[in-house]
Amino acid sequence: MPSVEYYCPCLSNAPHPPPPHLESSSFNFHPLHSLFFCEECDAVRCNRCVMVEVSGYYCPNCLFEVPSASVRAEKNRCARNCFMCPNCSNTLTVVASDPPDNGESRSSPIVLSAVGEPPFFLYCNHCRWDSAEVDITFEKPTGLAAQLQKFEDSAPEALEFERLKEHFEPFLRASSSSASHPTSSLHHHVNPITAAASSALAREISGVPKYNALSRSRSGREKAAAKQEFPEYRSRVETGASKGLLSGSGGEADVDLLKHLESASEVASLEQRWVNSWTTSLHANDLKPLRIPLHSKKSKRCPTCRHILIKPEQKAQSVRFKIKLVAANYLPAITVTLPHAQAAMEMMKRSSTLNKSASAAIMEEHSLAAAGGMIAGKTYPFHLSFTNPLYDPIQVRLHVLRSAAPAPVGEGGKARAPFAVTLPSSAFPIAAFAEAWEYEDDEDMFGDDGDLDGARGKDRDGRGRTRTVGVLERRANVTIVGGEVVLGKEARGNVKFNMLVTYTYRSDDPEPDNDDVTASPSKSHNKQPEMKTFSFYTLVELGNVVRRDENKMDTDP
Repeated sequence: MPSVEYYCPCLSNAPHPPPPHLESSSFNFHPLHSLFFCEECDAVRCNRCVMVEVSGYYCPNCLFEVPSASVRAEKNRCARNCFMCPNCSNTLTVVASDPPDNGESRSSPIVLSAVGEPPFFLYCNHCRWDSAEVDITFEKPTGLAAQLQKFEDSAPEALEFERLKEHFEPFLRASSSSASHPTSSLHHHVNPITAAASSALAREISGVPKYNALSRSRSGREKAAAKQEFPEYRSRVETGASKGLLSGSGGEADVDLLKHLESASEVASLEQRWVNSWTTSLHANDLKPLRIPLHSKKSKRCPTCRHILIKPEQKAQSVRFKIKLVAANYLPAITVTLPHAQAAMEMMKRSSTLNKSASAAIMEEHSLAAAGGMIAGKTYPFHLSFTNPLYDPIQVRLHVLRSAAPAPVGEGGKARAPFAVTLPSSAFPIAAFAEAWEYEDDEDMFGDDGDLDGARGKDRDGRGRTRTVGVLERRANVTIVGGEVVLGKEARGNVKFNMLVTYTYRSDDPEPDNDDVTASPSKSHNKQPEMKTFSFYTLVELGNVVRRDENKMDTDP
């Protein structure tokens, strides 16, 4: 399908975008709705180059805002009564046990009420799962997260992780103290986690010689001796001695489960086991309820000037933004259409409605054109629609970047389609953006009569043929211009080309000149507004090219 994408120069050192026939060029272009615009740098930014900062945490179920200091202690999960079903990921509700009836066990329908007799348990209204199946019940209906956290903290994996943190805590403190007093400028940005990771990567491996430049000096030998004095870690339990550490690791219990497997639903899926922080059992009946993970709201900054581009509101219930500098509010939106594809679609609809018989070759050509395909050796017009998001009119000028042809490839490879693109050479205006109620009159909607007459006169050239290159239509803040692509006889592949778009707009805050610093207020007030120019690159893709011989082979019976 024809499309237009915008260029972000974060992955390239060159001022111009890479040729479109290169496979790696697709990573430099993005849709307009995913880009940002920095007013301080006057540059386009994408999600790859912006700096992301977490502005707040909240629970997606109860929308409770969690302080940043409590996130780590609560293990990035909600500390209230918000739980997730291990089978269907639906939200669980707290229900009470039914009162005993003549000494019999609980067999009546479950009463969804938070008031009743203990024990309380979690129940899923979607898949009818309850926590009583895994022997998890509660004495009271409040503070369930703290009660469930006791089960999680008492797990062998959690205890082993706490032992690991206690073992490495002295080393992290020593690394942080050494990083706070750097010996050279190369260690200004070293943190304890990076130091621990570097030490782990630099550990000695049996059979592999190790080179250490610091060992030649006295200080280097002292540091090496200090590292050797670091005690060796010993696990709390032996490997395989704990059921929790062995579950899901391919032991005899898992083999026995697969031997006596009657249904695939008895085995927990990979998605169900990945939501846990530790290795879980393969039995679907052993899955336990989980506290709902917290979500975060993120702010984004420009990587060059650190100016804020995106800043959401702090409240979890709000979906608004305090700052929202998206590229769609600064750059004109461009869409491309192929008139021959639209005409082929209309022709196919009429033929199917009227049940008219047509030859197979004509129907094949119409179906190819309707799919956006083009035949080699022909000339096709295309339309570019520009929408102005600014409150001031702009002047737009287009320029096609001529990229060099790639090196010859083998017969099995795909060569770039040889083609020539023609665009309007002169600048064309686009009206300012305004609200919908301001376009009630036809004169405001389509411009002045003189402009319309001029546009109608330009639709035909001197020979009386319809002109396809130039301004074709103007309405409100949208201007449609026509272009033309000439395909060679040996053309093949996708028709892509880089297009430079330059537009001129009026600046609301003109910069004062050095000579006018001491000017009077009356003179500065009469100063004309400053006109600024901004340029950006786009990638225009028109569609696939089919050679004539391939088209004939497809149409032959």
